[in-house]
Amino acid sequence: MKKEINLKELYSQLDHYVTAGTTWPADSVYEMMLGAILVQNTTWHNTTLSLARIGEATHFDPEAISALTIEEVKELIYSSGFHKRKSQLILDYFGWLKKHAFDLEEIKCKYQDKLRERLLQFNGIGNETADVLLLYAFEIPVFVADNYALKLFRQLGSEQSTDYLSLKRYVESSADFTLKEWQKFHGLIDEYGKVYLRGKQESIHPHWEEYKLVIKPS
Repeated sequence: MKKEINLKELYSQLDHYVTAGTTWPADSVYEMMLGAILVQNTTWHNTTLSLARIGEATHFDPEAISALTIEEVKELIYSSGFHKRKSQLILDYFGWLKKHAFDLEEIKCKYQDKLRERLLQFNGIGNETADVLLLYAFEIPVFVADNYALKLFRQLGSEQSTDYLSLKRYVESSADFTLKEWQKFHGLIDEYGKVYLRGKQESIHPHWEEYKLVIKPS
């Protein structure tokens, strides 16, 4: 019979076995936002190439980014693919930030619990990107139920891992994490996923074979 563990115990076990860095790799919130947009449907390596070029051109100054033309953005982000869609999204998103004087606290106060809904209105921002922006840019505690999370929770026998929103809602209702813990939880899962859950070569750390995750709403 497998040993049952809860979310706190899963967090602790991941923290023990994952040795790579678990914070979002960015020196500013605007670099973080661009990374979240650009990494969609491409590799992080390709994303870093685009970020380097944007950094050289704008120093990640939000005013400078919002002042770029779509052709300039397309050239800067060439390595990330989907140039037209991502370029338009970057300009739309930073244009929206500019309307709020790039004041993230003002945006949080204005939209409150409707902020996620507002982010999803941007053409090109889906559930995962919206939650990443909420978690790291706006510092709102949420769970990012990305593909690595879905795969890990399925491996651990979670019955709530049927789709993104189902897992997100269930985990958020069941874990009493701080903002920093939510951020690190996402990082731990993704670093674990890069080793054991990448592509079709999905495997499981031998340590997990004796455990079954049990999520109980708080």
